[in-house]
Amino acid sequence: MSILERVKAKSVDIMSVYRNLQETHLNRARASLRQALSWYGYLRKSGQLSSNPELLGLMKPELEALNATLNKLDSNVIRIAVFGLVSRGKSAVLNALLGDKILQTGPLNGVTQWPRSVRWQPSDKVLVELIDTPGLDEIEGESRADMAREVVHQADLILFVVSGDITRTEYQALLQLRRSQKPLILVFNKIDLYPDTDQGAIYQNLQQLGAGHPEAKPLLPDEIVMVAAEPAAMEVRVEWPDGRVTYEWETPPPQVDELKEIILNILNREGRSLLALNALIQARDAEAAIAQKTIDLREKEAEEIIWQFTKYKALAVMLNPIAFLDILGGTVADLALIRALARLYGLPMTSYEAGKILKTILFSSGGLLLGELGSSFILGLGKTTAAITSGDNPSNITAFAGSAIAQAGIAGYGAYSVGKAAQVYLEKGCTWGQLGASSVIQEILSQVDQNTILYRLRQELGIKY
Repeated sequence: MSILERVKAKSVDIMSVYRNLQETHLNRARASLRQALSWYGYLRKSGQLSSNPELLGLMKPELEALNATLNKLDSNVIRIAVFGLVSRGKSAVLNALLGDKILQTGPLNGVTQWPRSVRWQPSDKVLVELIDTPGLDEIEGESRADMAREVVHQADLILFVVSGDITRTEYQALLQLRRSQKPLILVFNKIDLYPDTDQGAIYQNLQQLGAGHPEAKPLLPDEIVMVAAEPAAMEVRVEWPDGRVTYEWETPPPQVDELKEIILNILNREGRSLLALNALIQARDAEAAIAQKTIDLREKEAEEIIWQFTKYKALAVMLNPIAFLDILGGTVADLALIRALARLYGLPMTSYEAGKILKTILFSSGGLLLGELGSSFILGLGKTTAAITSGDNPSNITAFAGSAIAQAGIAGYGAYSVGKAAQVYLEKGCTWGQLGASSVIQEILSQVDQNTILYRLRQELGIKY
């Protein structure tokens, strides 16, 4: 086998690995969304949601978003959104990729007034939806910002188009887009207007964008592309056979081959993984919103449950004369409190998961609750001794009562603290667990190759493995 054949065979093997990994990521994302939808479907059938029409109404947008996200996964269409300020040539870039002038362009600012999408099939195995957006600096600021957030939310990959010195507005928009947890390519358009000697300096400056910002890192070489989507017409000298010389204006062809190649490489190498990751991020946000709405709506009921367990635990600990049973009974009460809150919020919870939350709460309290448990145990030993010797010395009954009251206060404080902390953990932890959206996101990002744009995204998110 020749060297060329071996290189081709190795490339085929690598692409096969990427395809298999992408398929795994897509299947895991589908399973995660189906599990979430099946759980909320179970709550509805069991009456936990149908008996509370107000909560069901509040959850409706998020449930519809989960269904739409699952349908998007099944359709296998990757969305690429284009952003930038006015007159940067966003529509021209998309037209050049499409190979046809489908989207309107022109010399006036704001030709594109609303988001428009066009289907693009750059290869037999890849189907893309290109989304053109209005300039980020146009009028109707708040509605424009809402539009941008919604498009970013739906996009799997972002192209940010600039065409000259980066303005402060562009820089702030770029930083905001990079915080959206989406892969981004910076496209410098209209490069035909700059001499070759300036292009190298421009490229270096673009690479350092964000280097001085604490939330951003310098752009990598494959995250910057220089293009001329709609080159300016050039005057051409024409010499005719009869000796005449005329001058004509000709428009050079678009220079977007490098951008197209980079997009195709990304889509072939990790397109479905991008699709899976974006779907999971949307699912995570939807489930977090559902949890927040549920907790807000049932705040009063939760407070009543926490106070009920606080009183019962304090009373039980106060009356119990055996120190060891104080700790054991208090732990059982805390676990029961966590599970009661989970049932109130309609979240699945096993004893094992409740135990993990309780352990996390105890150790994340800075040792405060563990210290309270230690103090309670010491008081419990004193209370036990006083109870045993109370027959010989009646004054020990007073010591028993004092220790019992102090221990009851500590136990009640601990129960209330566990209950309030459990509310936070149940809200934030609704997307963790087996096949939870956050768990699968972490799983996908832990498997990405260093040569992928997803690996850069993992670094941006600050996730380490």
